[in-house]
Amino acid sequence: MKPMFMGASTKQGYKIAKKSREIVRSLIDSKTRNLTPEERSIVERIVHSTADPEYADITQISSDFVEKSLKAISEEKDILTDINMVRVGINKYEGIINCHIADERTIELARKHEITRAAAAMELAALNGFDGVVVIGNSPTALLKVIELVESDSMDVKSVIGVPVGFVAAAESKKSLQESSIPHLITEGPKGGTPVAVAAVNSLISLLRTKQDEVNG
Repeated sequence: MKPMFMGASTKQGYKIAKKSREIVRSLIDSKTRNLTPEERSIVERIVHSTADPEYADITQISSDFVEKSLKAISEEKDILTDINMVRVGINKYEGIINCHIADERTIELARKHEITRAAAAMELAALNGFDGVVVIGNSPTALLKVIELVESDSMDVKSVIGVPVGFVAAAESKKSLQESSIPHLITEGPKGGTPVAVAAVNSLISLLRTKQDEVNG
């Protein structure tokens, strides 16, 4: 059996996923009618993963996000995450998924520039010639650093999933991303986190696999 909605691949798993999808859609249908089918699929997966319908209200997707992200993923561009928990949650991707948070060079950069390790990890990625999709679920400083690096032409980023969680700088960092020219997905306010980031990127991977299956018949 081919992978189904939310990655279900068994009869029992498909039944559960199908029922969950029906519940999610009934809860957020009126809030997602103006979205494209791809955007709607992403939001549904975020709501499903968090069991929180409010994400249908606070998830904001730039008009070029899906196109740019799917193109990058189809070309197997690198994916960069802020923490390892996000990295290990991403599945069925054939490209490289990097997280530099524990790299000794990251620690050295953080000490040298007196910044967080998460921000330093983004700086290290830029120094290493990163080219791809950035997925940030926890660190506002990492998101702000990515924006800074892109705007100074120091980092080649195709799109950013920026959903750091928390009450300090998270909302502000996401607002900054929203106001930038970077193709993006954000969640307004303090909500976000690893489950949201992972759901968004896995939804993109699933969308691409579905498109490829349709092309291949």
